[in-house]
Amino acid sequence: MSKRIAKLTKRVVDAAAPNAERYVIWDSALKGFGLRVEPSGTKTFLVRYRAAGRKRFVAVGRFGPLTPEQARGLAQATLSEVHMGHDPAEERRRERAAITVAELARRFLAEHVGPKRKGTTAIHYRSLIERYLVPKHGVRKVHDLSRPDLARLHLSMREQPYQANRLLAVVASMYSFGERMGLTPEAYNPASRIERFPESRRERFLSKEELGRLGEAFRRFEGDGRFREGVAALRLLLFTGARLREILHLRWEHVDLDRGLLFLPDSKTGKKTITLNAPAMMVLSSLERVGDCVIPGANPNVPRADLKKPWLAVTEAAGLEGLRIHDLRHSFASVGAGAGLGLPIVGKLLGHMQTATTQRYAHLDADPVRLAADKIGASLAAALDGSA
Repeated sequence: MSKRIAKLTKRVVDAAAPNAERYVIWDSALKGFGLRVEPSGTKTFLVRYRAAGRKRFVAVGRFGPLTPEQARGLAQATLSEVHMGHDPAEERRRERAAITVAELARRFLAEHVGPKRKGTTAIHYRSLIERYLVPKHGVRKVHDLSRPDLARLHLSMREQPYQANRLLAVVASMYSFGERMGLTPEAYNPASRIERFPESRRERFLSKEELGRLGEAFRRFEGDGRFREGVAALRLLLFTGARLREILHLRWEHVDLDRGLLFLPDSKTGKKTITLNAPAMMVLSSLERVGDCVIPGANPNVPRADLKKPWLAVTEAAGLEGLRIHDLRHSFASVGAGAGLGLPIVGKLLGHMQTATTQRYAHLDADPVRLAADKIGASLAAALDGSA
């Protein structure tokens, strides 16, 4: 590439005719500032400098949109950045190579959440990302998503404080993943130091009177073939304190009625054993074994997907609209805590990995696990039958 030297004025730039090969006219007044002329006639202002011992070139802009004097000012600003230790060419390269927030989210879900998080958690992560984060900021480069940007998104979700706070947690995890994989700048996490919304405790415990109404609704609908197995599943959730998926994914091979135990190969907290009380064993004994699954779907060898229809039916009939299925687990725990069965035992029955998780219920003394399970089951069954 041939080169020439001249003061880059409008007259000089206008007169620079294209050749068979590209060439550069270097400005005689500002070292490193030049005009590149292509065989096509395109004229581009550029800057040449050295960084880390290497010669670098950065395009400032094309002649036409820029005048020579405007280009000179931009070139001077670029050279000032170099003097301050920056490398504009390398920074532009990194900018072009940087992935977007949507691309980071896709990799986070595929490479981290999918393999390492339980099914319902993975679904929740994906929902938060795809519903809130990507539509708002997906096209941004990962380093362009700032803390104020994310804080504004968080604030816009103030009517859903729980979801808003979980979104911040998911974004924080996503950027930690990005840093480990070299996809985001080091020590850069836009979710850090954003104040979370206060959250009220979500536990609801059924009173004895509410349990009686729920029992009446159970008896009303378990005679209906459409709801029989769904109501059985709801009874099991209440009598065992198990999580929804632990019952829906329960297979007969996991059930040991002789010893009164459920052996779950996997759960939210990993491998787990559930101690069955007499009412829970009666429910299991009443179910017909038509396939591999205790609560089957349309295919007896495939678990039922959810309990929405039976739950809606029984809660409406019992006048308990707004009650969540997970509140059955809280009610199981509250009966145990209120009966003085002990914090460690109630936590063991619930499958809590840490004692602190059970602190929301009570501070009580410990008793044997079997006694606890039987006492809770008997209390719940009596309430459901209206004999308590």
